[in-house]
Amino acid sequence: MVDLNTLDVRRLLCPMPVIKTQDRVKLLTVGDQLTILCTDPGVLYDIPSWCRINGHKVISCEEGNSEITIIVEVG
Repeated sequence: MVDLNTLDVRRLLCPMPVIKTQDRVKLLTVGDQLTILCTDPGVLYDIPSWCRINGHKVISCEEGNSEITIIVEVG
């Protein structure tokens, strides 16, 4: 069974993390949180920008061990 609230886009480069995030958010409902696991540092700018444009909220961005974890609340 797939966990819809976690998205692993590690080792994918721009624009794929944003595209995969957009596709996953379509399967969620308002108020759901999506945890996105990334390695492309561009997501630190791309995903928050995408969220602002599309009415979602970035709850947190954490970097560690060459990975980035972003938590987004679906708007």
